[in-house]
Amino acid sequence: MARALFISLDGLDGTGKSTQCRLLADWLRTRGHQVTECADPGGTAIGDVIRDLLLDRRREMALPCETLLFMASRAQLTAEIIAPALASGRIVVSDRYLLANVVYQGHAGGLDPALLWQVGRIATGGLEPDLTLILDLPIEMAHGRRLGPADRVESRESSYHERVRTGFLAEAQRRPDRIKVIDANQSIALVQDRVQEEVARVLAAGAGA
Repeated sequence: MARALFISLDGLDGTGKSTQCRLLADWLRTRGHQVTECADPGGTAIGDVIRDLLLDRRREMALPCETLLFMASRAQLTAEIIAPALASGRIVVSDRYLLANVVYQGHAGGLDPALLWQVGRIATGGLEPDLTLILDLPIEMAHGRRLGPADRVESRESSYHERVRTGFLAEAQRRPDRIKVIDANQSIALVQDRVQEEVARVLAAGAGA
């Protein structure tokens, strides 16, 4: 059976995560891998309902409620999509995962990041990505790249998003074995080159294990 691998991409909205996830999945398939793509929150019937609640600008929501809804969507995504795919030897490429909760509601929102990691382990059964790639951009550039109207989280003040960016970088510094930062202020092709380089490194390390 092929080696299972779990990869997530994260960062501010507007850094190109969705595009890079799609390109990465396509590249992995050309190399003979079976790939499952997903997005967090969402990705399941239950998760999509929760996602609509979370991103609706018309709804005010207490931070603990917001946090636990993200966790609930992720719990279903992990149980229904990610864990079965990994069990069958597939590579999973996820647009966001638990790190986003830790950063958006923890570092930026004011909840305890360490506690969020603990709650996240309950939601995911302890499953975490083998590699998380953070696409990093200054917030002005990231906001300028966003398409369409801002959702409930995107519409928060700039200082909140500055804390989000700082939180991503802090977590990368804390977990350099699993979290890598990629400068997203480059062409799509150059960013993808860096993404592929990091993924190839993890694949090679697994093959030699």
